[in-house]
Amino acid sequence: MGKRIIISGGGTGGHIFPAVSIAQEIRRREPGAEILFVGAKGGMELSVVPKYGFPIESVWISGIHRQLNVKNIGRNLLFPLKLIVSLIQSAAIVRRFRPDLVVGVGGFASGPLGRAASGKGIPLFLCEQNAYPGLVNRWLAKNATRILLGNEDAARYFPQDKTIVTGNPIRSFETMSREQGCKIMGLDPSKPVVLSLGGSLGALRLNHAWEAGYQQILDANIQLVWQSGRRYFDNLSARVGQHAGMQLLPFIDNMAAAYAAADLVVSRAGGSTISELIALSKPSILVPSPNVSEDHQTKNALSLSEKAAAVLVKDADAEASLVKETIRVLTNESELSHLITNINGMDKHQAAEEIVDELFRNTY
Repeated sequence: MGKRIIISGGGTGGHIFPAVSIAQEIRRREPGAEILFVGAKGGMELSVVPKYGFPIESVWISGIHRQLNVKNIGRNLLFPLKLIVSLIQSAAIVRRFRPDLVVGVGGFASGPLGRAASGKGIPLFLCEQNAYPGLVNRWLAKNATRILLGNEDAARYFPQDKTIVTGNPIRSFETMSREQGCKIMGLDPSKPVVLSLGGSLGALRLNHAWEAGYQQILDANIQLVWQSGRRYFDNLSARVGQHAGMQLLPFIDNMAAAYAAADLVVSRAGGSTISELIALSKPSILVPSPNVSEDHQTKNALSLSEKAAAVLVKDADAEASLVKETIRVLTNESELSHLITNINGMDKHQAAEEIVDELFRNTY
C-alpha cells in the first residue's frame, strides 16, 4: 500500500503547476501513492488539478486584499471567520485522510492545512518559489520538517538547517528547435520573435504597453506573440484587431512551441516563470507586478537582473519604455548574446525530482 500525501495551496498557475509536477513525480516513483490536493474555495486549482487526474477538496480561505475599497474592506472583515472555518475544515480533512506527509506549495489554502498537519505531528514540507517568501510559508516555517527553495535568495528568511535549494518544478516542455516552434506557432523563422506573458491571469500594464506600441514593434520587423489573459482579450481584440506579424491570444496552450520560437520573453516575474526562463536559458525583460505580497516579484527579477541574466523594467515605467527596451535588446546582438550566456550559466535543477528525493529521504 502506498503512502498517503496531501498537497495544499494554489491560487495562481505559479503555485498550481509546480504542485502538479510534484504529484506526477511522486506517482511515477510510487504508483500506489494516494495523493489528495487541497485548495481554496473558488480557486482556479479546483478546475485545473482534476484535469491531471488528481482529486481535490477545498477550504474556505482567501488572502487579505491590500487595495482598499468598499468591496475589499468587506472581504477583509470576513478573513478572521474564514481562517477559523478553514482551520476546522483542514483538521477534518487531515483526520479523515490520515496523510503520511503534507506538502505546502504556497497560496492561501496551504496555511490552515499546514497548521492542522503540523499540529498532529505530520511531516510538513514547504515549497517556496520566490526570492522573498510569502506570509504563509513564513508563518509555517517553524513547524516545517524541510523548506524547499526555488530561489536561493530566500534562504536568509528561514532556519538554515531546514532549507535546501531545489529549484521550482516547471511544466514539462517538449524539446524542439526554434524552427519547429515557429512552424507550430505560424511564425516566420527569418524574423525575430518576442513572446509576451502576463501570468495566468494576464497583466493590464503589459497590455497597455503593447496596445500603445505594437505598431513600433511591427515596424522594426519584429514578430509579437502577445498573451493578453482571457479577461482582457475580448476588449483588446475589438480595439487592436489582428495584424500580420502579431498574434494576440487570450491564452497559449502550447507553451513549448511558444518558448522555442521566442528570441526574447517579456513577462511578469513570478517564481515559476523565473524557473522556466532559467531551465530554457531564455533571455528576458521582466516587469514585476507591484500587486503582490511583499513585492516579491521585484526580488525575483533582481535575482536575474543583478547577474545580468535579464533586463528589469519597473511596472510604472512599462508604458513609456517597454516597447523601446524590447526593440533595443532584440536589435543588439551583443546584449542578447550576453543575456543568453548569463542565464545559461545559472544552476539548472531537476526540481520535481529533487523535491521528491527530500520527501522520501525524510519520511520513507
